[in-house]
Parts: sequence; structure tokens; C-alpha cells
Amino acid sequence: MIAIETINLEKTYAVGFWRKAPRVALRPLNLTVTEGEVFGFLGPNGAGKTTTLKLLMGLVFPTGGTARILGKDINDSAIKAQIGFLPEQPYFYDYLTAKELLEYYAQLSGMEPKERGRKVEAMLERVGLKDAARVQLRKFSKGMLQRVGLAQAILHDPKVVFLDEPMSGLDPMGRREVRDLMEELKQQGKTVFFSTHILSDAEALCDRVAVIHRGELRGVGHVAELTSSVAAKVELIWNGSAVPAGLNALGAECHMIGETVRAVLPEVQQEAAMEILRRERLRLVSLTPVRPSLEEYYLQKVNSAAEAVGVAR
Repeated sequence: MIAIETINLEKTYAVGFWRKAPRVALRPLNLTVTEGEVFGFLGPNGAGKTTTLKLLMGLVFPTGGTARILGKDINDSAIKAQIGFLPEQPYFYDYLTAKELLEYYAQLSGMEPKERGRKVEAMLERVGLKDAARVQLRKFSKGMLQRVGLAQAILHDPKVVFLDEPMSGLDPMGRREVRDLMEELKQQGKTVFFSTHILSDAEALCDRVAVIHRGELRGVGHVAELTSSVAAKVELIWNGSAVPAGLNALGAECHMIGETVRAVLPEVQQEAAMEILRRERLRLVSLTPVRPSLEEYYLQKVNSAAEAVGVAR
């Protein structure tokens, strides 16, 4: 079953004080996310990620197109009970405690009074805030606020969870806990749609990812499929303290590590590089294929889009 579907979804804002000019925030977006997926939405600042999430939440209205969540139109109020949402910069009432805040959201979601206290206690423990349950939110760090935001997003047991930069402000331990939580949601059959700048997290977590830039979808698919389109590379390590001049011409990225040199270059240049090392009488230590990363695919898509804009101008 399709959990999230956008059909030519687009948004244009009018900017300026006097003579307003149109600014395209999202070009027609066609995207599907199946039920039970962890789906990563990647892109630089201003790419259109938050705009897309706001459109799906009904916080802003589309200029064109539509979207469906769990088969229902995003304007259908009945679907809201099945959605959890954490914005990039959530705002909570400073003088409420974490427990009071979650009890407030539990009441808003229509949770039964008898169940409310048990669910809130369990959720605080789940996000690592059990010991801070009675601390006012104004005393929370950025990471702690992010945790309580995650708690309110999943408190009512939604089927689809939207997270806008959920790793923002978290230390490495906090990021690991959020990743574990997202994997747990997937195991429960939930659909998780999240935007992030941390590509290593997306590569580790996601079933599929999409790359958006300047409001336009640049690529979508399984991580392995996307990275396979990136030119393969190899890593050469040899003994010595010098880099032969010819290697730079082959596009090698060289780094000196003690008495060895490490070079990464396109696989198609492997034989030429080996010939240079033989000619310079340098002893090869290792030759290793380098698996393309999601970061390389991402940079390829973003840079090619930027170059295309430059040519158009």
C-alpha cells in the first residue's frame, strides 16, 4: 500500500513588499512512499524540503497539484490522527515540564485519561527523558528539546511519521538513539519520512532516498541503485613521502600519512597510475576498490544542477 503520494505538488510564493515577484519553492513533485518504509528526503538549505513537509501537513496550501496520505487527501481531517510530525524548529511552552507537555498533547489527540499517564511515562523513558520529566522546558538543552519533540510526534501511535531534521542539535549518542528509535518504528510497520543533512544517517537508515535541489526532484531510489551510477574509484597506498606529478593529472586525491601516501582516483585511471608508480620505483602497499557513497551521489546531483543553472544564465 502507498503511504504517501504527491501528484504534481508545487508551491510558489509571492515575495517583495511593493511589486511582489513569484518565487518557486517547489516545482511539480511526483513521489510515492510505500507503507513501512524509512524514506530520506535530502537537499541543501532552501531546496524545498521543509516546504514539502508543510504542504503534506496542511500548514501551507499548494499552488498546484495534490497529495494523499494513506490513500486519503491531505485536506481530509480524518487522516490527521494517523500522522506524527516534528518540525525543524519546534516551539514549546517554556514553563511546562516535559511530562506536562506530553500530557497536553495526549489530551489533544483524544487519548483516554486512564491511558494517558501510562503512555506519557513510557514515552519519556523511551526517549531518555525519564529523569527530566518534571524539569521545565526552558531549562532543556537543544538536544533535550529535540527528544521531547520526537516524543510528542509518536505519542499517539501514528501510522506515518514526518520528521524535519530530526538529528539537529543532537550529540553522537543522541543521534544513535534517534536512529534506533526510527528503526524501531519501522519494525512496528510505521512509515517514516524524514529530511536530513547528515548523509551517513540517511545511508544507514533509509530504504530509499530522494534528492531535491532548487525545488526540483533530482533523483530517487534505493541507496545501492543510486550510488551505482557514481563512477567507481580505487585507493592506492604506497611507501614514500612524495606524490608523482603525473598522478594529479589523473584526478587523484592524495594524502600523506607518515611514511606512506594514500591516493583515491577513478577506476578507469588505475592502470595509468600503476604505471607511474612503477616508473618512479615506488613500492605499492595496497590496491582497494572504493565503494561509492551516498554523499558522492548527492554532490554529483547538486553540483550538476548548479552547473545547469549557470549555463542557463
